[in-house]
Order: sequence, then structure tokens, then C-alpha cells
Amino acid sequence: GIVLVAINPYEQLPIYEQDVIYAYSGQNMGDMDPHIFAVAEEAYKQMARDEKNQSIIVSGESGAGKTVSAKYAMRFFATVGGSASETNIEAKVLASSPIMEAIGNAKTTRNDNSSRFGKYIQIGFDKRYHIIGANMRTYLLEKSRVVFQAEDERNYHIFYQLCASASLPEFKDLGLSKYLYLHT
Repeated sequence: GIVLVAINPYEQLPIYEQDVIYAYSGQNMGDMDPHIFAVAEEAYKQMARDEKNQSIIVSGESGAGKTVSAKYAMRFFATVGGSASETNIEAKVLASSPIMEAIGNAKTTRNDNSSRFGKYIQIGFDKRYHIIGANMRTYLLEKSRVVFQAEDERNYHIFYQLCASASLPEFKDLGLSKYLYLHT
């Protein structure tokens, strides 16, 4: 059907390589084993056939592999859209990831680097269905984490990174010293 249940194996498996992308490209949903590439191919085909926007919703609990699944879908689009080697769109879209993770990720009881915000990734295609760009929007899900953390959890990484770097010479230039309270 149209719902794919994926389980994060917490290790690299040889089921996401280039040859697997090409195996799913052009196939009908259900002709092959369930896979994120089958879902991506179906959306890609419907976009081309109906000339209408498509959406893939990736949801799940903390640590389920949502971000990784989204990366695999983008890799599929970049490959079948003819832009994997030209622009490396996957890398460009996710280039801001370390900064976004520092601001929006935190340690939870299930995951040391859990994304606490949602992502909306919009990929643009030209008339030949080649990727021409992408835009990632984020929205913070847990504002309460700023002032309260459950036992064995942490605030957003950025707060700890700021505290750790407060003694560096370049920190003064940021003008954040008056906002940072260091408890000694």
C-alpha cells in the first residue's frame, strides 16, 4: 500500500546503494519489496504523470530513523532526477545540518542526538523532472525544553556548546557573555 513501516537497524546495510536505486527506478509500487525507494519512485512517477506536487510524510518516534529515511529519499530523487553527480543536492540540502542539530537537537533518554524539531523539505524540479533546488524549513517542537528537562535528558546542544566555548577569545566578539550564566 501507500504506507511503509521502516525499522532503524542502527547500522549501515547494503540496501541503499546506487544499484538498488536503479533497481527501483521505473518500477510500480508493489512489484518489488517494500522500500523507501519504492515510495520515492511512486511519488516521482505521479509528479511526472499528473504534473502535481507530491508529498512523502516520514514520521516516527525518537531514534526511529526519520532523518535517515528522508536522506535516502533525497538521494533517490537526485539520482533519478539526473542531478546526483551534477549538484549533489542531498549534500547541499543537508549542509546546514550540524548548525540545525546544535540548535534543535538534545539528549533524550532514547537518543543522545535527538532532533526536537520537525523538518519540511521542499524539493524543486524543472520541466524535465531534474532537481533544481531545495528548501528546508524547520519548526521547533519542544519550546518547554529550554526551561525544563526530564531526568536524564539535556537541553538543546547549543547551550552546552556555548558554555564550553565561553573561555575562547572569539566568544567575546559574539556579544553573548552578558546572556550566559556559568554556574561554577
